[in-house]
Amino acid sequence: MPPLSTDRRYQGRRISVDLDTIQYPDGSSGVLEIVRHPGAAAVVPFLDEVTAPDPRILLIRQYRHAADGYLWEIPAGTLEPDEIPADCAERELLEEAGVEAEDFWLLTSLLTTPGFTDEIIHLYIATGLTEVAAAPEPDEYLEVHEIRWSQVGRMIREGQIRDAKTLVALMYVQCFLRGTAATGAP
Repeated sequence: MPPLSTDRRYQGRRISVDLDTIQYPDGSSGVLEIVRHPGAAAVVPFLDEVTAPDPRILLIRQYRHAADGYLWEIPAGTLEPDEIPADCAERELLEEAGVEAEDFWLLTSLLTTPGFTDEIIHLYIATGLTEVAAAPEPDEYLEVHEIRWSQVGRMIREGQIRDAKTLVALMYVQCFLRGTAATGAP
């Protein structure tokens, strides 16, 4: 349901903040702070077949000010105006990991924090990788690492991978493409 009114309080490079007056399902109204975000795409890059016994993937170790340090992540980025999510995933894979992919599949799309933002991240898997020159943004401080799938599981269990989009994407792959119930893996 659209808001009764919107008051834009901040407009930044990547986000804006609105005060929306809304009508709740019971007919009452209230004011909510909403962070508007254009959306994003992220990709799990597989160097080997997804169903190989212990395939290799690429993970990014990236500095994040909001996390007060480095995080393990899959390549990801914000959608440009009118950009298709798959194109964003391809662009970010090239810019951050320095690879191009022969094949992309959509895993799922998720609402990051629906209590205060409208951001949606589209999660992909990429295979058939070819190395090219990386071109990270000037404000991106990152390293690309080749990681075995067995190590990914240990990193998750030990709390080394804490980024939500990365956790969802990796767990999705494990549950639906690599797990015992997996069928039709790419």
